[in-house]
Parts: sequence; C-alpha cells; structure tokens
Amino acid sequence: MLLGTAVFPVAASAALPLPAQGTPALRIQGSNTIGAELGPALVEGLMRKQGLQQVHSEPGSTANEVTLMGTAASGQTVSVSVAAHGSSTGFAALKSGSADLAASSRPIKDKEVSELSGIGDLRAARAEQTIAIDGVAVILHPGNPLRELNTVQLAQIFSGQIQNWEEVGGIGGAIHLYARDEQSGTFDTFNELVLAKNGKNLSRSAKRFESSEQLSDTVSQDRQGIGFIGMPYVRRAKALAIIDGDSKAMLPTISLIATEDYPLSRRLYLYLPAELHQPWAHALVAFAQSPEGQAIVAQNGFVAQTVQPIKVQPTAQMPAEYQALTRQAERLSVNFRFAQGSARLDSKAQRDLKRVADYLNKRDRHDQRVTLVGFGDAKDDPARATLLSKLRAMAVRRELMKNGVNPNDVLGFGDEMPVAANDVDDGRIKNRRVEVWVN
Repeated sequence: MLLGTAVFPVAASAALPLPAQGTPALRIQGSNTIGAELGPALVEGLMRKQGLQQVHSEPGSTANEVTLMGTAASGQTVSVSVAAHGSSTGFAALKSGSADLAASSRPIKDKEVSELSGIGDLRAARAEQTIAIDGVAVILHPGNPLRELNTVQLAQIFSGQIQNWEEVGGIGGAIHLYARDEQSGTFDTFNELVLAKNGKNLSRSAKRFESSEQLSDTVSQDRQGIGFIGMPYVRRAKALAIIDGDSKAMLPTISLIATEDYPLSRRLYLYLPAELHQPWAHALVAFAQSPEGQAIVAQNGFVAQTVQPIKVQPTAQMPAEYQALTRQAERLSVNFRFAQGSARLDSKAQRDLKRVADYLNKRDRHDQRVTLVGFGDAKDDPARATLLSKLRAMAVRRELMKNGVNPNDVLGFGDEMPVAANDVDDGRIKNRRVEVWVN
C-alpha cells in the first residue's frame, strides 16, 4: 500500500506575498459550522503568524459574512473574506471562481467532484483536508427527561411519522422540529446518517435555520423542541445519547468523537484546489493542520486531531481479550479507516500515520508496547470477518513501520463491538477500523 504525503508549496510560517491593494488575500466560502467562528479564528492565527498587526474582524453587509483585516509592516492592509452560507455554497463558489477555499462540514459529493475536475481531483489527499472532527448533537430543552434515542426513532421523529413525545417514552405532547437549512453540511450529514438511511425525508413542519446559534437557542427555550447541531453549538440545550444499530448509546463526548465512534460524528474539511497555487490558501491549510492550528480547533469547541491516550473501562459486552487490553493499556484517540471500496487508508488516515508516529517516537514513549486492533463489518462467515479485520490491522502496521514505529501485536476481532449499523455503506465503513493501544 503506497501512500502519498500531502506537500504544501507554502508553509504557514513562510512569508506570504501581499495581494494587490484592495484585493483579498484569500476568499473562503462554505460551511456555517466552520465559518461562524472556527474559520475566522484560524485566519486570525495565520495573520498573526505572518506578523500582521492590528488584526481584527469586520462584519460583512450580509449575515454570516465577515472580513478579517490586518496591517503589514509596509502599512498595507491585508484582508481575508469568509462567507458562511452552507457547505454546498463553497463548492459552487469554487466552480464560479469566487472562492479560493471551500469549507465543508460533509465530504464532497460525486457530482461536485465531477463539476470541479477542471481545478484538480478534490478527493486527492492533497486537496481534501480534514481540519477537525465534530459530532452532530441531537438537542432538547434541558428540562426534557429523555436521555437517548436510536437513529430509527430519530428518522421517524424528524420525518413527522412520530409526532408526540409519549411515543418515544418522553413527556410534553407534540414534538416541535428544528433543522438547519438546505445549504447546510450539518443538514446533509444528518440527512445521510439518519433520514435517508431509513428511507425518510425531513418533515415540512420543521423550522429551518441558517445560523447554528439561533437554532440551538430556540430549542433550549422550547420544552417540546428537538433539533440537531454541531457539537460546539449545544450551548444551553441538552444533548441526547444516540444508538445506531447494535451500538451502545453514545453521547457526543470528545473521546467518542475523536475516534469517530459516536454515530453522528463527522469530519470538517477545507477543500484546496491544488492546481490553482494560491499561496494564502495553501498556508491556511498548513496552519490548520499544525499544532497551533489544532489548538485553535479545540479552543473553538471542536475536537482536534492531536493524539491523546484514552483510558477505556472494560464491560461485560467486550471480548475477553479486549477486556484484558483495556486493563493493561490505553487507547489512542485516533482510528484508522479505509477509503470506500478500497484497502487504501483514507485521506485523514494518511495524515494520522505521521501524528501517531510522532506521538510514539517521543523520547518518553519509545519503550511503550503498541498493539493494533482491527474490526470489521458482519460477514456470512465469522472467520472471514475476523481474518479481514486482522489484515486491516496488518496493513496499518506496515505503514507505521515506514514511519519508524514497529507495533508489537496485531489483533482482529471481526464484527465484534460495532459502532454503527451494518446494513448501509456508511455504517460498514465506520465499523472497518483499526485502533491503536499503548502500554
């Protein structure tokens, strides 16, 4: 398995050329989840790293638009524009040439890849840049006593099939639905992982919002309300634990979102048309992937891709060998996953190889024992599922060895401990994962 390494022509710390006076150095369009706060914060961080002074933001003439401004040593004003009207608008702006970067809270669609092929393959590792992990939280009024729902119940609620809280064990009468607007990547993610997967469409009675903050605040003031939102925007509302298929009930916690085990976890992307060679765009992506950029990701309520150890409590539902592992070792906050229909690691996993290697190669960790644990989706032959899960772990082992790490053990648990339903492609992909344990 040969993996490409993303190379940026312009590092975040290299001096960037100043644009023509009055011309934005960078134009970003797309996701409101990213563009509301995280995108501007990353831009501000890059500007300060470039030595710009008096860095500040000014609201645009349209809601959910902002311009970041700073002053260069020469006295020239440098600006970056951010428009946050939904993930699909970012790809449309790349197509029209009105944006240099697309911010998206869902993966690019096949149709968009085709329409944008003239500026490069936007699914290539160099173009598709995962900058953070988020979880779509299903939120209620804090006084609602309900604690968990499964994805089938959610589909029935948001499609209008279930219209009363008592039908799902709650109280309060009629259910009031709140959802992001049609342009939103958050809506696309919820639609794909919940509604479409169960053959449902969003009810026409749902009130739609472009702003994440407004949706969350409205739900937190409505005792009969339910909505879905990115994790940083839970605010004063209450998040539910979610069950998908045979998975356990999971809250949108940092550890479960970091490993992408939480059923409604998702990646946040910057899509970089590498063929356009826009230096500020390349520099922002490099900065977002750096430790400084990932610290800004965490400060803004999202889950950074920084590798951290997680202590896992054993349960009776775990295989005995896995229970023993939880008592002896800690799990790292990254799962390696594979591209759909392929034995090749996906674009995020390719970058995570270096993150894990850097973590393990630190001086105080070089003697730690490393165990790779593979899982897969259900097969007609359980022995085949176990074999495939171990082969995936062995594939990760080969790639880690190229980065100076030699794992001690490789285990395969087949279709045990699913984190998603196995009856759809997205669920099977999430279940095909490799965990890293150290002790």
